[in-house]
Amino acid sequence: MAKETTNASLPSRVAEHIEQLRSLVQSDGGDIELVGVDEETGVVSIRFQGACRGCPGAAMTLKMGVERNLIEKVPEVTKVVAV
Repeated sequence: MAKETTNASLPSRVAEHIEQLRSLVQSDGGDIELVGVDEETGVVSIRFQGACRGCPGAAMTLKMGVERNLIEKVPEVTKVVAV
């Protein structure tokens, strides 16, 4: 899939994609909150909520779902961390 290019700011593009991912996380009883975006390093901080908090599968959701999707859609993102 091609990477998107746009004139929107990095935080707003990340927030837009996080919102798209929220419905998937919410379908499993959890939620995801965007905490921040470090524009210098490309590191995105998120917080899991609901059923995702403390779930053993949250690490897999973080890396294989959220991080992979954001890096694919927003080229400046280098890493996603849960806080």
